[in-house]
Amino acid sequence: MTAIDDLTREHDLVVNLIGEVRTAHAATDTARMAELARQITDVLEPHTYVEEQGLFPVLAADFPDHVTVLQAEHRHIEAVLGETADGVPADPSWPGRLVETLDLLREHILKEQDGVFPAALASLNPEDWDAIDTIRATVGTLLPAPGR
Repeated sequence: MTAIDDLTREHDLVVNLIGEVRTAHAATDTARMAELARQITDVLEPHTYVEEQGLFPVLAADFPDHVTVLQAEHRHIEAVLGETADGVPADPSWPGRLVETLDLLREHILKEQDGVFPAALASLNPEDWDAIDTIRATVGTLLPAPGR
């Protein structure tokens, strides 16, 4: 399923970027951390839109509490990553908060890959997948084409 494949590949890209943030944090390189946070945001913006406009509405009837939690996590992650929109945040607690938020993001990714994606594969119909593909075509992705 192309939609799930793209979402999974975006997760993989984000996990790799999280590793780079951890390296920058260990080196106390907050400028690099902020740059990487912006890169993560760039990947997650279309990704989150596809999930929240395509997958979550269809799954919400059967899994309302799970969807609500995932959406709340999206907002928290976006807020902390968004602090880098204008550069390195001045708040001295930001590097630690970023690392904590990326720990949450890693757990969030596992929830989606182990729960949301299998549930979607089991329950969505062809029309749902077509709608998700339309949403993806509208928002795009930062992923290279498969095979590149």
